[in-house]
Amino acid sequence: MAVEKSNTTVDGVSILKPRTDNREYRKIVLKNSLQVLLISDPDTDKCAASMSVSIGSFSDPQGLEGLAHFLEHMLFYASAKYPEEDSYSKYITEHGGSTNAYTSSEETNYHFDINADCFSEALDRFAQFFIKPLMSAEATMREIKAVDSENQKNLLSDGWRMRQLQKHLSNEDHPFHKFSTGNMDTLHVKPQAKGVDTTSELIKFYEEHYSANIMHLVVYGKESLDKIQDLVEGMFQEVQNTNKTIPRFPGQPCTSDHLQILVKAVPIKQGHKINVSWPVTPSIHRYEEAPCRYLGHLIGHEGEGSLFHALKTLGWATGLSAGEGDWTLDYSFFTVSIELTDAGHEHMQDILGLLFKYIQLLQQTGVCQWIFDELAAICETKFHYQDKTPPMSYIVDIASNLQIFPTRDWLVGLSLPSKFNPATIQKVVDELSPSNARIFWESQKFEGQTDKNEPWYNTAYSLEKITSSTIQEWVKSAPDVNLHLPAPNVFIPTDLSLKDAKNKETVPVLLRNSPFSRLWYKPDTIFSKPKAYFKMDFNCPLAVSSPDAAVLTDIFTRLLMDYLNEYAYYAQVAGLHYGVSLSDNGFELTLLGYNHKLRILLETVIEKIANFEVKPDRFAVIKETVTKEYQNYKFRQPYHQAMYYCSLILQDQTWPWTEELEVLSHLEAEDVAKFVPMLLSRTFIECYIAGNVEDNEAESMVKHVEDVLFNDPKPKCRPLFPSQHLTNRVVKLEEGMKYFYHQDGSNPSDENSALVHYIQVHRDDFAMNIKLQLFGLVAKQATFHQLRTVEQLGYITALAQRNDSGIYGVQFIIQSSVKGPGHIDSRVELLLKNFESKLHEMSDEEFKSNVTALIDMKLEKYKNLKEESRFYWQEIQRGTLKFNRKEAEVAALRQLQKQELIDFFEEYIKIGAARKKSLSIRVYGSQHLKEMASDKDEVPSPSVEIEDIVGFRKAQPLHGSFRGCGQPKL
Repeated sequence: MAVEKSNTTVDGVSILKPRTDNREYRKIVLKNSLQVLLISDPDTDKCAASMSVSIGSFSDPQGLEGLAHFLEHMLFYASAKYPEEDSYSKYITEHGGSTNAYTSSEETNYHFDINADCFSEALDRFAQFFIKPLMSAEATMREIKAVDSENQKNLLSDGWRMRQLQKHLSNEDHPFHKFSTGNMDTLHVKPQAKGVDTTSELIKFYEEHYSANIMHLVVYGKESLDKIQDLVEGMFQEVQNTNKTIPRFPGQPCTSDHLQILVKAVPIKQGHKINVSWPVTPSIHRYEEAPCRYLGHLIGHEGEGSLFHALKTLGWATGLSAGEGDWTLDYSFFTVSIELTDAGHEHMQDILGLLFKYIQLLQQTGVCQWIFDELAAICETKFHYQDKTPPMSYIVDIASNLQIFPTRDWLVGLSLPSKFNPATIQKVVDELSPSNARIFWESQKFEGQTDKNEPWYNTAYSLEKITSSTIQEWVKSAPDVNLHLPAPNVFIPTDLSLKDAKNKETVPVLLRNSPFSRLWYKPDTIFSKPKAYFKMDFNCPLAVSSPDAAVLTDIFTRLLMDYLNEYAYYAQVAGLHYGVSLSDNGFELTLLGYNHKLRILLETVIEKIANFEVKPDRFAVIKETVTKEYQNYKFRQPYHQAMYYCSLILQDQTWPWTEELEVLSHLEAEDVAKFVPMLLSRTFIECYIAGNVEDNEAESMVKHVEDVLFNDPKPKCRPLFPSQHLTNRVVKLEEGMKYFYHQDGSNPSDENSALVHYIQVHRDDFAMNIKLQLFGLVAKQATFHQLRTVEQLGYITALAQRNDSGIYGVQFIIQSSVKGPGHIDSRVELLLKNFESKLHEMSDEEFKSNVTALIDMKLEKYKNLKEESRFYWQEIQRGTLKFNRKEAEVAALRQLQKQELIDFFEEYIKIGAARKKSLSIRVYGSQHLKEMASDKDEVPSPSVEIEDIVGFRKAQPLHGSFRGCGQPKL
């Protein structure tokens, strides 16, 4: 299949780019051999840069596991040119930006974005990472604690545990075997015992490996390519080039000892899972032929005839994914992951038999050109009509591509299969053989049946060898099911034309209003993509009336998704996404993607709702899945638990998960069958349709929904009575009062504790919103610097805005393994006390700079239809309907004086403020549990200790809701 060309050509170098992409691109190579891709986007509000260094954790020295990752942390600290500690992050944050980095096996990537008018200085600060960073011994010791805290939060994560187990069961001489995160032991205790100085090793590692010729930079700017080039050449030519070679790690991670193995492992969470992986030829060498993409598409398919459809019909699996996972230029693994039901766990041999039977089917049918061509067509449309994304996320992947792909495909990467070569695909199919398989089987049922422990995460496991003949026996004895290749995909869009919207509305308009529904409509006037966004919120009073109703509504939505899957999966593959999920007042339907065949999918979903029936076998599977999800709540990160308790305290008509779990235990299929007609019997549908859709089409879609659900001779739905229109209410905390909630962490094995310190401030109001947001902007970096960098309380440290149905506040979120929640709370209070003087000492210039940064953030244009629609949908759902919010808040910001911000802080935020309303949620990990009693005794007066969340909530006054009777006056 020929890919239509859309190129940007500079100096004879051609870069393939999407047809709809108006940005300009240029490749340059600096005198120090640093390769750079420049991107000019005159429409952007944010600029960004990403540096990919071709060194990762595979290069960690022996006995210093995690050193590459630790160096990634340390480069953020300071530089010879900007020696003030943390000044890089401070500058970025204060000018509307964000910054991050990651370390993988063979790459370390650093990146940031920032408001466009501050890009030049930010880029210069960023360049110093690679020119002359400063790494003091004192800062090194502090940041080792941060790396250790990061590792602590991963210790009880099944994803991290199982990945390390797979690495552990590999060739010890291959770097794949290593532990790559690092911790206190590997970076301080053991090196110190051997007389090794970590700071010296860090500097040595940097000097040995960080060379301009193995770095690749992507810079995304607003100016012309020439101006961006001048900027880059002036700043990055000082990066030293020591002519290093990009390290290669030849050889395979797995010897014959590590193949044909069956590993039984005990996870932290409830549930059963099988991972089967095979070492295969890396696709990267034949990326245009995309062998693993083709096979992942077929083995991971969910339509009729697929492996997943067969396993689902048998009641054995709830999810399946397939594709190339961990890969480098030298090795690769193709992995199939299957989420099992309890019954599936008992049929592991049959499931693996069916997997290998499906692979045999692929062997027998041969490689199909029509399937490859269809996949290529889907990928081509996706590439050429891709949504614009935030600059930083866009360039991070591209920076990694620079080292791997020829210049022409820097933007394409792996995304465009275009050359049909059956031999390449057949070679990988042949590699998916029983003799190559590594089978990892996870279940808590293996507790007590294991004899080994992985050293880094202490995962219990057992290992046995398994022969090809055994797997062949499983294939022979597997159930006789009708496995076949997928049908041609009817959802692939063929009409990608843009419609000429008659009205050029810049905000949503109320297009249609009836007793049954209300339709908000917003044509696409910005993005020029053949896509639409469709939301329908079914407001059903019964859905939120009790824990029983909440659980029954949840199961109803999951059953709907389950019934639709084999049909709608084709739509998903073709770029038309759908979802049915719980909402605050019932359930909502979302459709998003190419508009051409959206209505076909909509009509199918509505028909399934109208003619809903409970299939007892599917109910049993869904009930089991939901039960396990609730049982796994107790294994959530402690800071997630604290945020959950905060929401439960504040939000009316929410139910504790423990009550919902209890409801599940006695629920039967007939309960759902009786409930759903009652759920739907009274409903009001709030609709939002946006994008490449004409107003008459939008009206027609909603009219169709009304005809099916409300206007049938025996209607499934009737309109709500005026008294039934739902509101979202939030607890009104008392001014001058401090509220506390102390709770054990729900996982006794988790040493981490957490604090959410929430300050409730006001009901939605433009003038108040901007003061709170400005405080958040000014205080955000100070919070991170003091609590994370200086005091090293924990890796997870954040200051975030909070908006509950139009009730605004701010929250400090900290998770720690070193200090208990009471101590952390006192540090937050001290931070606020010290912040008062910082605010008073702020210069007029600094104040104006912060105001300008916030204005720039607010005026940032939407990148795509989804981003725009989410903003407007939020206004509709909350009932605030302030579609001009950004402009109005910017106007208020332009009038704001520094003294007004100080007055706001002193009235609502500072310690002892007359109108301050704070709520401290303290979750105690195992090593701080003993502190809870004394912490309770030491809470200050006046304060309220919350013992019973629901009882407390019922006794509190509530803020007024913005959702009125459902009929807005516009």
